[in-house]
Amino acid sequence: MFYSICGNSRFRLSVTIATVLGGVWLAGALIGGPSTASAAEDGKKVEIEASRDWLGGIPEAPTEDWGVAFGGRLYDNWAAALDEEEPKETHRAYPAAGKKKGYSTWRCKECHGWDYRGAKGVYGEGSHFTGIKGIDRMVGRDPNLVNRILRDDTHGYTREMIPESAMKRLALFVTRGQHDVDRFIDGETKKARGDAARGERFFQNMCSPCHGFDGKAINFRGADAPEYVGTVAQANPWETLHKIRNGQPGAPMPALRILPTQTLVDILAYTQTLPAK
Repeated sequence: MFYSICGNSRFRLSVTIATVLGGVWLAGALIGGPSTASAAEDGKKVEIEASRDWLGGIPEAPTEDWGVAFGGRLYDNWAAALDEEEPKETHRAYPAAGKKKGYSTWRCKECHGWDYRGAKGVYGEGSHFTGIKGIDRMVGRDPNLVNRILRDDTHGYTREMIPESAMKRLALFVTRGQHDVDRFIDGETKKARGDAARGERFFQNMCSPCHGFDGKAINFRGADAPEYVGTVAQANPWETLHKIRNGQPGAPMPALRILPTQTLVDILAYTQTLPAK
């Protein structure tokens, strides 16, 4: 579940739990269980409650893993992750030489990159170039320092935009949630340094319920210019790995960072074998 690499429109997916549960309840109805109609109604209720809890809820006892993953989604697209209105104007600190406008200039990834290295990384050239440094230097630092930086006049993220509780999670991601991109992705070839055959096992069991076995169940763009998991994984493996680890903002996509990172790189390697069109 990805945002278009170049676009900024929101894409949301609601997992249809009702379809699965409805089938179970239909079987029950044949032996005296609830009716198909009530099964569908109950299934829809479960679907809505489950999605709402995942997208906007907070665990009773949040673990650091949950907080870091939530912060990763904020880094990706904080307005979608928080279901907040997107700023319409271009960020005042966005360089004049930059090629983006409007809300995209407020997304952390737009200046600092999916590899977290800013001008020294993948965004060192091309349509996303800004000349701004990365956040990799903040690994291991005090999250409170990051919080203060994000609230300063340069970054300008107000509490109306990002509440304090969410800002703490974003700071947690910046200081504790990054990974060494060179260890997992070849910068020259864009190939994941993983075992695609092993990754296929995980993809079939964890990812295919939404993305399909061929990765084409969800088209992130449209019929004229289709974009699938394979499309993004091949063109932008750094974005793909970030989303595999932290989930998709505004959509009930699991954050798999609780698994060993190498396992997630294996999944990435497999997605790079899926159809791009």
